Amino acid sequence: MAIAYCEQVWHYGKFIPWAEATVHVASHVVSYASCLFEGIRCYETPQGAAIFRLKEHTDRLVNSCKIYRMELAYSREQLAQAMVELVRVNKVKHCYIRPVVFRGYGEVGVNPLKNPIEIYLLAWEWGKYLGAEALKQGVDVCVSSWHRMAPNTMPAMAKAASNYMNAQLIKMEAITNGYVEGIALDPSGHISEGSGENIFLARDGRIFTPPLASSVLPGITRDSVMTLARELGCEVSEQALAREMLYIADEVFFTGTAAEITPIRSVDRIVVGQGKPGPITKKLQERFLSIVEGRGEDKYGWLTLCNQPVVAER
Repeated sequence: MAIAYCEQVWHYGKFIPWAEATVHVASHVVSYASCLFEGIRCYETPQGAAIFRLKEHTDRLVNSCKIYRMELAYSREQLAQAMVELVRVNKVKHCYIRPVVFRGYGEVGVNPLKNPIEIYLLAWEWGKYLGAEALKQGVDVCVSSWHRMAPNTMPAMAKAASNYMNAQLIKMEAITNGYVEGIALDPSGHISEGSGENIFLARDGRIFTPPLASSVLPGITRDSVMTLARELGCEVSEQALAREMLYIADEVFFTGTAAEITPIRSVDRIVVGQGKPGPITKKLQERFLSIVEGRGEDKYGWLTLCNQPVVAER
């Protein structure tokens, strides 16, 4: 996708032009992928631009940095406020926000500890990640030959750029073979997630999703969907799931900041259910979109309006 970027980028308390947000080729991140990041959607609502679950995304970014021993010069509240300011300064109604924290130009070598830590906040306008019609019609996917990393090799709970080298292999294989997306298995052969999405299955009225132990990123949208499913009276189980569950499920769908709630209509060319979004998927999708688009009650306080100040927690 081409980037319809926002002109101003936040860097250590100042806004700079997009073209000036550059990194030296000898920076640690280039050779060693020492980068943690987030993906956050800001939606257009009748009340103005609103960032979805800003606190939870900020918390996950800070936690990812903690795992990789990156000490940040800004508090969670300061980072959250800076993202609100990013939306205001760029005067956008909706956008995709990308905070990145990485080790910059300093020493060369695997040891990253003496390299400076850089923080940038950037944004761009981004459409539907898996295609314009994906939310309505569903997508065709495959089970990838590439597995997710074992938990004692790379921390899957950290949203690290290095993890997305694995994701790229999954995505490229799927596209090359005529699919929109791939689903990876964990090291034990159980269902894990897509290249950039969590996954849910519905069978006999119950909803299932892989546990974090299956090399799963703790998705913010994943958590939101589990909350909404229980609100709708559905039982949700986090458990290890055999690959064949994908073929016999009544419904399968992806969740993610970029993917939102995207139905899956076939896996490995085996039709899921009726080959179209099922009733549970549609109910969850409608409830989710009604909240983020400002049409429904935001009773969980998930939206942060950018025309109002961020209230620091005590």
